[in-house]
Amino acid sequence: MTDQTTTFDAAPASAPITEDMAARNKLVIGLLLISAFVVILNETIMGVALPHLMKDLNIPASSAQWLTTAFMLTMAVVIPITGFLLQKLNTRPVFILAMSLFSAGTLISALSPGFAMLVIGRIVQASGTAIMMPLLMTTVMHLVPPESRGKTMGNISIVISVAPAIGPTISGLILSVLDWRWMFILVLPIALGALALGASRIRNVTTPKDAPIDVLSILLSIIGFGGFVYGVSGIGNVNPEPGTLPAWIPLVIGAATIVIFVFRQLGLQKQDRALLDLRTLTSTTFTLAVVMMSILMMSMFGAFILIPIYLQNVLHFDVLHTGLLLLPGGLIMGLCAPTVGKYYDKYGPRPLVIPGSVILAVALWTLTLVTPDTSFWLVLVVHLLMSVGLALMFTPLFTVSLGALPPNLYSHGSAMIGTTQQVAGAAGTALFVALFTLQSTQLGLGGADLVAATSGGLHIAFITGAVISLAAVVISLFITKPPESGMPGDMGHGH
Repeated sequence: MTDQTTTFDAAPASAPITEDMAARNKLVIGLLLISAFVVILNETIMGVALPHLMKDLNIPASSAQWLTTAFMLTMAVVIPITGFLLQKLNTRPVFILAMSLFSAGTLISALSPGFAMLVIGRIVQASGTAIMMPLLMTTVMHLVPPESRGKTMGNISIVISVAPAIGPTISGLILSVLDWRWMFILVLPIALGALALGASRIRNVTTPKDAPIDVLSILLSIIGFGGFVYGVSGIGNVNPEPGTLPAWIPLVIGAATIVIFVFRQLGLQKQDRALLDLRTLTSTTFTLAVVMMSILMMSMFGAFILIPIYLQNVLHFDVLHTGLLLLPGGLIMGLCAPTVGKYYDKYGPRPLVIPGSVILAVALWTLTLVTPDTSFWLVLVVHLLMSVGLALMFTPLFTVSLGALPPNLYSHGSAMIGTTQQVAGAAGTALFVALFTLQSTQLGLGGADLVAATSGGLHIAFITGAVISLAAVVISLFITKPPESGMPGDMGHGH
């Protein structure tokens, strides 16, 4: 394939990085990190707000969770397309597209009169978020040499772990004094500021190539990933509206369409035309890391959406105290990430990933013991343990997964990680909420009071998360550091 010229061509692999280039690279990565922080914060800002919104908008839990699920579902649908976007377009236009979509979605959410418009706003927001993460990771893989990637990925992990972790605290603080719309009104100027700064300062750091788009692949990915997650989230709807499809129908259609999507990609990648190049999965290291990250996302999002429900509906915390109780976990994740990155560069992934998976499993098994009489101190300690476990795993897994790929597959690798994470996160949220709803409804019908029924529903969901976490412990034993290949400068040329 022929490369198109660009404002800023990459230096050849053998060329030394000049001071000007190093300064440019640092600026680009810094701006992308700040913007990514703002957009990812919104993925979990709704967590603490859900009980509040259920009352305010008069909607059940199964509807309210769509404010989080629709966000993740949109990301799962849009992210596969980013592999194509990052090959076809330069860094700056992709950044402007991502932040413009995110800002527009934030404005729609801030102005929304009710639930339907709020979901639409969240979907537009998510479209921007979906483009930002693969853009950040692909850019870092191109600009940072292998020996210092752990440190830079540590900084990315701060963004990926701390932003969602402090989302509930920020929304708790806002909701304790202001209307829910302020969660979006306060973010809007920050998003617009990031857009303006990035539009004026970001330089193009990759070389686009002529990447054709396959419309059928886009349609298959929307039906496949969308149908699958929609089906999973419908499982918890114990009183479906008349005329609603049974949950298993979209689930089966989605799963079958994903299979067709995979075969389509396998055919297209022979001609270098795949929307999502599955040659990334021929690397065992990449595949194991992606599977493990999917398990972490299921556990993390499932637990992070249920812990606020437990604190508010069982222990009777208000939104402010719920947010504050979850804050130390977010801060610990942020404090751990740079150190974890340095340790990865020095010792490789296993001394970090194995203890991390064990700590996460212990935390989730401890959550299965909570009752209406449990002290909030136990919840705080468990949340801290979960945060430490996740911090020990995210940086090594991101670095190992992309480091195992040749540079021409970085954009597809980033898109693959993002897609599987979002599908896993959405499926985890939907699965945990479904189990919680089914069990608590059953207990309620059996004569249990609201607190006991809620507690019983949470118990089943936490047991499921704890069982899933054991798979991460097993996989962690097989994670190894890839050989150092793919120096910066190999800027995604055709092969």
